[in-house]
Amino acid sequence: MNEFETLLNSVEDVKVRDVVKGEILSIENNQAQVAIVGTGVEGVLTLREITNDRDADINTFVKPGDVLDLLVIKQIVGKEAEGANVYLLSLKRLEARKAWTTLEGKEGEIVTVKVTKDVKGGLSVDYNGVRGFIPASMIDTYFVKDTKKFVGEEIEAKIIEVNAADSRFILSRRAVVEADALEAKKEAFAQLQEGDIVEGTVSRVTNFGAFVDLGGIDGLVHVSELSHNHIKRPSDAVKPGDQVQVKILKLDEEAGRLSLSLKATQKGPWEEVEEKAPVGSTVEGTVKRLTDFGAFVELYPGVEGLVHVSQISWERVENPKDVLKVGQVVAVKVLDIKPEEERISLSMKALEEAPERPARRNNENNSENGEKRERKPRAPRKAAPKKDYELPETQEGFSLADFLGEDFDINDL
Repeated sequence: MNEFETLLNSVEDVKVRDVVKGEILSIENNQAQVAIVGTGVEGVLTLREITNDRDADINTFVKPGDVLDLLVIKQIVGKEAEGANVYLLSLKRLEARKAWTTLEGKEGEIVTVKVTKDVKGGLSVDYNGVRGFIPASMIDTYFVKDTKKFVGEEIEAKIIEVNAADSRFILSRRAVVEADALEAKKEAFAQLQEGDIVEGTVSRVTNFGAFVDLGGIDGLVHVSELSHNHIKRPSDAVKPGDQVQVKILKLDEEAGRLSLSLKATQKGPWEEVEEKAPVGSTVEGTVKRLTDFGAFVELYPGVEGLVHVSQISWERVENPKDVLKVGQVVAVKVLDIKPEEERISLSMKALEEAPERPARRNNENNSENGEKRERKPRAPRKAAPKKDYELPETQEGFSLADFLGEDFDINDL
């Protein structure tokens, strides 16, 4: 066999999708000239077929004299080949093919991937040259609005589906987060007890309360447990990132729930009320609520007392709304305090001078013309004659008059 026939057979041996050995001959303009070993033909290895990083330097990956396993992906014809048999070779696609092979049957395993870009509906990731996809619903345990923050990061994800034929590679970061959180919860629950006061970080604020991270486990501080004062929104009391001390109200390890209280670690307004507003003192307050039976007046933030309707004025008040308005500032006197019951009795009329009572008219001694009126003597009562009779055993259906007969006189009563 002459040299031409040998070369022809060698060329025929090189086919697209073949894996060949290539020796780097030279590097120029971010691409390498490659001799396909044992064939007598050459190939081209571009930076794009080495890495996805467009700004990388090809010299950091290959150098003249290197012998690499490469994948034949295309035969270059026409002017580009300048009449020679030249093939386009790829390093990254061969690695991807190997990766697909290693991925088969690996569903359920945890792998480390690099996030290459945020795309519609999730994240595009790379695993040893294989492009994978993490759907938005599988990024975290809650919906993530800003997915760009993950780009360029290496993250752990669980393999959900591998289909090399369709180039389908689906992963879930959420599954890893949930598994880690479950393990952290077990450790946290083992160390925490109801009644403990612990330090944590506010992680999220919702309409119904705030979640506090206690280091591996999140607990809920309901809006009613955020402050002793009345607040309209949880965000009025805390913000994400705040360091807070909370008291553990309830642990439910089976359900994975933790109920916390922020106000239980703070001094309550009722603890000093007897010093700020002792019995008998006069204080100013704001009318907060009006009911049929009285008015609730706020003396201090979180401290309200009741002015009963009978204590509003010396004049008769039918309805507190007739004389008071919500938001009105009034002066009140403290009548009674029961801090343990969070109750204060107040009075407005106690601060006013009691009106004089009008003189009582003497109808017996004074007539219309000023003369004394003589009292008519009462007629003596008639004594009822004794009758000999016996009452029946039952009086049902009978009246007293039925027994007394004619001797009964209604005027004698």
